[in-house]
Amino acid sequence: MIITCTIVFQNSCTPSKGKEHKENKTKFLVSSTVKMDTTITEEYVCQINSIRHIELRAQEKGYLEHIYVDEGKFVRKGQLLFKIMPRIYEAELQKARAEADFANIEYQNTKSLADRKIVATNELAMAKARLDKANAEMALAQVHLDFTEIRAPFDGIIDRFHVREGSLVEEGELLTHLSDNSKMWVYYNVPEAEYLDFQSNLEKDSLMEVKLLMANNKMFGYSGVVETIEADFNNETGNIPFRATFPNPEGLLRHGETGNIRMAVPLQNALIIPQKATFEILDKKYVFVVDKDNRIKTREITIIAEMEDLYAIGYGLEEKEKILLEGLRKVKENEEITFDYKKPEAVIASLKLYAE
Repeated sequence: MIITCTIVFQNSCTPSKGKEHKENKTKFLVSSTVKMDTTITEEYVCQINSIRHIELRAQEKGYLEHIYVDEGKFVRKGQLLFKIMPRIYEAELQKARAEADFANIEYQNTKSLADRKIVATNELAMAKARLDKANAEMALAQVHLDFTEIRAPFDGIIDRFHVREGSLVEEGELLTHLSDNSKMWVYYNVPEAEYLDFQSNLEKDSLMEVKLLMANNKMFGYSGVVETIEADFNNETGNIPFRATFPNPEGLLRHGETGNIRMAVPLQNALIIPQKATFEILDKKYVFVVDKDNRIKTREITIIAEMEDLYAIGYGLEEKEKILLEGLRKVKENEEITFDYKKPEAVIASLKLYAE
């Protein structure tokens, strides 16, 4: 009686387990690769420069009598910044002016005599030459006196001082620097291949917009435009320098800063897959390909460009090949799976980034 019951129990349980096994069989999500035109964002280390950054130097020798501004202050064009003791140059100007007055009197007397045919015209010409020489020496003395005042050649910000009041400065000695930060020139190097993509996709007479990521990892509030590309490639690095111009109305950027330029680079006919379809082993990227028999095959791939949520593939996959999207840790090599297929366009549309 007990044996019979046991057999009945086993017979009744066996088909139930089989049914449960069928119901619990995992169904995976599969998509495929797709080729499309898109845009990727490349990042380049950059150097930030003022559009005008000049040295202010003494134009005459003498004692620095007065400094009218402070370091780091904004100055206007024509504003007086430094003054070198002018007494010697004032005396030289007075002397030159007196000599010019004397030469003028001599010339006027000689002209009066020449008009009455008392002296030869050569005498008048010599008197005129002496007057011109005296006037030129007076003008030169005036220039030397003017050089004792150093004024700002344009609006800008004063850098640190290299001298102090009372210093004896030599002609040509560096006093400070002046920076015009109204606009900034940002220089960065672009590899040859990316330069070719940039040039071949840039419309005639148009300017490429770029973004600036500052050193504090925040985006600068204004976009820049690529205005200049240098003439030659660096043969050692294979790069060519680009220059982007950024407005700087708040004066946040200063000469000598660093950052990173973010530039949109068009990518034509690229093979695109979602990043979540990949996994990594020893610094190499792989995907699970689903073959014609619905079996899992591991495939190594290379990445030529990375976007948010997407990869552009170099080699390892062909267009329209099926790849596993979800459950990558639940499958093993050569395993047969059942799956639901989702078109790649629908998969990409559900991600944060929309490829263009």
